[in-house]
Amino acid sequence: MRVAVVGCGAWGKNHVRTHASLGSLAAVVDPDPSVAAAQAEAHGVPARRFADVLADGGIDAVVIAAPAADHARLADAALLADKHVFVEKPLALTVDDAERTVALAASRDRVLMVGHLLQYHVAFLALRDLVAEGRLGQLRYLYSNRLNLGQFRQEENSLWSFAPHDLSMLLALVGAEPDEVWATGASYLSTDVADVTTTHLGFPGGVRAHVFVSWLHPFKEQRLVVVGSDAMAVFDDLQPWESKLVVYEHGVDWSAGRPRPARAEGLAIELAPTEPLRMECEHFLSCVETGAIPRTDGNEGLRVLRVLARAEASLRTLEHESAPR
Repeated sequence: MRVAVVGCGAWGKNHVRTHASLGSLAAVVDPDPSVAAAQAEAHGVPARRFADVLADGGIDAVVIAAPAADHARLADAALLADKHVFVEKPLALTVDDAERTVALAASRDRVLMVGHLLQYHVAFLALRDLVAEGRLGQLRYLYSNRLNLGQFRQEENSLWSFAPHDLSMLLALVGAEPDEVWATGASYLSTDVADVTTTHLGFPGGVRAHVFVSWLHPFKEQRLVVVGSDAMAVFDDLQPWESKLVVYEHGVDWSAGRPRPARAEGLAIELAPTEPLRMECEHFLSCVETGAIPRTDGNEGLRVLRVLARAEASLRTLEHESAPR
């Protein structure tokens, strides 16, 4: 399997490193020749132009780690050249663009996979299994916080930059798309670029969820909480491996005629430390080789994008309604 990585920036370099370690890296592409040359020299592969990669029948797939505004355009070009495509999140910046890319992948019979990294984290996979097995009981509500000081962006807001990972996890756990989506947020550093947003979701059956993201926050937090009728679970990616996923079998005592908490000790779920990006890249290569549908295929990316678009529309409406007159 021969893969070209397109975009060697802060995150793209990780794809370069990982595919080099897997023996699948064939070329690197970056608009900055010095960046491309440095990565090429470090990993013993050529730095090439994107057009030349597309014309090379010996390259099977491309990994697109370019700025989000370029995702759909680059993915479409690669698919038209009959390359399999891995594209970092988000799949596109509009639903129309994403639908076109998904349809193109289907018509060309190519693998299209979206980089929703946390779906390849062993802690999330264990949490997904707990939910599927009914260990938490009936889902009641979920929430996810993704907070930090930086990285500030001006081409996309915090919703589009941070929330795709969280929305991807929530949709996978609930197993449905939301009936209701609305969001609030505020811009402090750049006009019309929200630095903080909270997105609220209502699912069929009464399950509720929210996602709180911000790059203007005093400390880093990456935490997903799932509350069920029988137990609760916390996936905290900043904790050491032995406590990344903890289940709390808390209960409610009604013996006095009113609810009182019946607390239980947290049970840490044993996990085998594994790099999520390596698992994600291995999954992509396996899907290309076998023709299997990726866990986070184009349709999954499109479902996430639809929620993002609905949240963005709600955010813009509320911003307009609350603007000074």
